[in-house]
Amino acid sequence: MEVTLLNHTPLWVCSNAIRTCWQSFDKGDNGGEIDLALIDRVGNQLKHASTLEHLFYNFYIKGISRACLQELARHRIASLSVKSTRYTLKELKNESEFKPNDFENASRYIVLTSNEFVDNASINALENLRQILNQNTSLDIAKYCLPESYKTELSWSINARSLQNFITLRSSKSALWEIRNLANAIYNALPNEHKFIFAECVYKD
Repeated sequence: MEVTLLNHTPLWVCSNAIRTCWQSFDKGDNGGEIDLALIDRVGNQLKHASTLEHLFYNFYIKGISRACLQELARHRIASLSVKSTRYTLKELKNESEFKPNDFENASRYIVLTSNEFVDNASINALENLRQILNQNTSLDIAKYCLPESYKTELSWSINARSLQNFITLRSSKSALWEIRNLANAIYNALPNEHKFIFAECVYKD
């Protein structure tokens, strides 16, 4: 899995939004320590988290499974643009046969779980799909036999308030292992100066 932060809103936009409410612009320091403390106090400590919605983050996420994608899609206050299997599934067509226990080769297309039985079942499904594609089955029909482990990628945009919720829920030890890894990778991809907004959301073993 790879997570890349493409763009983010500067913190002064959030502090400016907070100061708009009380017209306290003269007390700010243009995004310095005073304004950062204000964001922490209002957004985190006092839980006026609507002010955090002015901060947006744009990520490119690569190499997660379709199973993980389903979990990700449950977070409604986010925008997803996902790699289309309808147009890209043909990349499998010219591959050589996928064989059981050849995990290194299969991992180019599927997320492995470290469970040999499950991973071999995914390899079998991958090979079945490759054969179906070589029968010139339409991609719209062939995609119905995609294994849940099949890799995908997406652009994902979310505001800070919703990202707090996401990291809180998905870094938890009760979350699916793959999306837990994703939540931690997203947190690590954030600019260091923004991490104070989310530090308390990250589950600590």
